[in-house]
Amino acid sequence: MRYLYSILFVLVLFTSCGKEENFIPDVPVNYNVTLVEFGIKAVNNVLLVPNHGIGGLVIVRTPLGGFVAFDRCSTVNPEKICKIVPDESGLTSTDPCSGAKFSLLDGTPQKAPAERTLKTYSVSLQGNITINVRN
Repeated sequence: MRYLYSILFVLVLFTSCGKEENFIPDVPVNYNVTLVEFGIKAVNNVLLVPNHGIGGLVIVRTPLGGFVAFDRCSTVNPEKICKIVPDESGLTSTDPCSGAKFSLLDGTPQKAPAERTLKTYSVSLQGNITINVRN
């Protein structure tokens, strides 16, 4: 009987430690853009950068003049690599596959079914000329 309880305990332990949902894998990111180029290409202070990260990058100039960057891959069903689309305001983005919304100021979920924050990258300003996004 003790053996049976041990087996049940191990089964419960392993089934509760299954694959993490909404996991966006780490891939190397090191992207640079000049402030001039950002100003030219950004729409509503939002720049979309393909071919970096998992779903591309979204770089946002915040209202206080700083910058934040996220992976465009939605955290809702990330295996689908559904790319968030910035809304007209430049303050939120929408996952067109699920309808989830995220803040573009801090990546937090704003509308279900989103529950997890967008994958965030580090942003630094080099020499007041270049924006560097990396992990």
